[in-house]
Amino acid sequence: MLATIFQIGLLICCYVSVWFVISLLIKRNDIADIAWGLGFVAIVVFLYFTHTPTLQSGIVYILTIIWGIRLAIHIGLRSKGKTEDFRYKKWRDEWGKYFVLRSFLQVYLLQGFFMWVISLPIIVVSTVKNQTTSPLILAGSIIWLVGFLFESIGDYQLMLFVKHKQNKSDIMQTGLWKYTRHPNYFGEVLVWWGIFIMVLPLPYGIWAIMSPITISFLLLYVSGIPMLEAKYEHNQAFQAYKKRTSAFFPMLPRV
Repeated sequence: MLATIFQIGLLICCYVSVWFVISLLIKRNDIADIAWGLGFVAIVVFLYFTHTPTLQSGIVYILTIIWGIRLAIHIGLRSKGKTEDFRYKKWRDEWGKYFVLRSFLQVYLLQGFFMWVISLPIIVVSTVKNQTTSPLILAGSIIWLVGFLFESIGDYQLMLFVKHKQNKSDIMQTGLWKYTRHPNYFGEVLVWWGIFIMVLPLPYGIWAIMSPITISFLLLYVSGIPMLEAKYEHNQAFQAYKKRTSAFFPMLPRV
């Protein structure tokens, strides 16, 4: 398995380097968000052709491809016709003459590292030749499905809201967004916990727990909720929404 982990690391380095060059050509770093989901698709394709697939690995592969392609398409459509995402635009202004180097290291190479860690369950299942009939496979699949629906429906509801809202300062507060301020992030975290649970019965499966822990930490404390909510720090409507609505886990709104 160590050889496969190393191979995936090299693949990811090449993959993010290509996207980095593309970002320089089109002058926008937010394509890294599109590259994120497609990166896992690339990993699955590589593993499929280099390791004999089993029914169990095939299920994990299919679920990963569905998640990755859906996410890439959504972000691509969301970005179409718009300027660079505000987070990346801020870094472009702040980094100045070191923009190119810091973009490669702090956007693409760092993203590649996290992609490497989060792909551990896919790597684990690809290296196991003997299948298992553990009920955790079904349990993980159900958790994945719930997460996928939360992420997909949340993204779709937000897309419709942004398309039709009257004022720029209006805040999405209906649908799944009534119960959690970030249903899409909650869904993405569930997706990876589900995939981890599916591979948990396998040899070395426990080590794959680094995958859901990493994505949970990133979305809850680093690049997800904190960066996004900082944008609405002075938005009174959002601050009122924040007081009554759970940040992550879906809950009934506080009165």
